[in-house]
Amino acid sequence: MKMHELLEGVNKPITEEEFEKLAEKKDACYHKVKARYKVWPSAYASGALVQCRKKGAANWGNKSK
Repeated sequence: MKMHELLEGVNKPITEEEFEKLAEKKDACYHKVKARYKVWPSAYASGALVQCRKKGAANWGNKSK
């Protein structure tokens, strides 16, 4: 791939559908985990993100008896 091929899409505005697809990646779990871990990305933070998405953002981080 040449440089001019890469730069063709840089100034192109994105559609509403593309924006929604990009915005989906940063869900509630992403924000909760990122707030808790200082180093991002890290193996611990990535594992916590997976666990949060598995349990749900409302339940993640709550202790269970």
